[in-house]
Amino acid sequence: MREYLMPVFVFAALALAGCNQSKSPEDVSKDVAKAEQKANNEVTKSEERAQSALDKSYEKVNGQEIKFNNDAARQAYNVAVAKADGDRKVALATCESQSGDSQKACKNQAEADYKTARADAKASAEAAVQQK
Repeated sequence: MREYLMPVFVFAALALAGCNQSKSPEDVSKDVAKAEQKANNEVTKSEERAQSALDKSYEKVNGQEIKFNNDAARQAYNVAVAKADGDRKVALATCESQSGDSQKACKNQAEADYKTARADAKASAEAAVQQK
């Protein structure tokens, strides 16, 4: 049995010694170039995926920002119209203290001011509304 073990150990030692031999500089250079190319490709793909994800996120955020700004414009319009309504009611009530032509002129002025305030509110709201 000993006679069989010695050739097995010698063969195993030679096989292991062959595993740790260095490669030629040309082979190493090729392997390094291949590894660098693979790494560059992976980085490029990763950058492209990241940019795509960021673009999609930006579109969502931008859409929400536009919606928010449009809602704010609508609410500002509603507030301006409510103020114009209140101013009109106060002006018309004030006109009641007058009589005849001066009351009519006062009411006409109150209505004209009201229409102007509503038109200004509408123009401001339309200017503030953003398109997608």
